[in-house]
Amino acid sequence: MTILSTPTQVNGYRLLTLRTAVKLEVAGMKRRGPSAASIVKTEFGLKKGMKPADVLAFLNAHIDEIGLLTP
Repeated sequence: MTILSTPTQVNGYRLLTLRTAVKLEVAGMKRRGPSAASIVKTEFGLKKGMKPADVLAFLNAHIDEIGLLTP
């Protein structure tokens, strides 16, 4: 079992969870409340008119840029 104990680890896990939620939205799933894409747009200051697929591409690039998935 892995324990996420630092704020950096928790924020990284949150980004990965948001990415998964945006992937599901792109595939057609809906959810109650604000969409994951709108949460990402608000958090990163992206344009309101961006499509979820564009938000997913941005999020993937950001995750690669910060090196979240590299050991």
